Amino acid sequence: MSTGPCDCRKTDRYVSFSGIDCAGNARRIIETIDGHLAVPGRRDRFWEYFDRKRAGGSGPRPDDLFLVHSHLNQIREYFEAWDDAAALQLLDQVEQECC
Repeated sequence: MSTGPCDCRKTDRYVSFSGIDCAGNARRIIETIDGHLAVPGRRDRFWEYFDRKRAGGSGPRPDDLFLVHSHLNQIREYFEAWDDAAALQLLDQVEQECC
């Protein structure tokens, strides 16, 4: 029994991300983290774990957006600790637009 014409168009659940450079912005966050971690005294056990996870040490190598999304709170605390307002602004943008 038919209930009417079929709308067989494929939908794209990510259409709302059109025009947003989520991958590029997440990469910039990771690059900012790398810059902070290069400074002596700014690395701890969590960031060692983060580096291993980023390299795929505990499974498949995740993309940057996944890492940012998975560790938003830790990244936010880190940027706050080093008073990096520009990084915090970018993190807020990525969180609102992409996560």
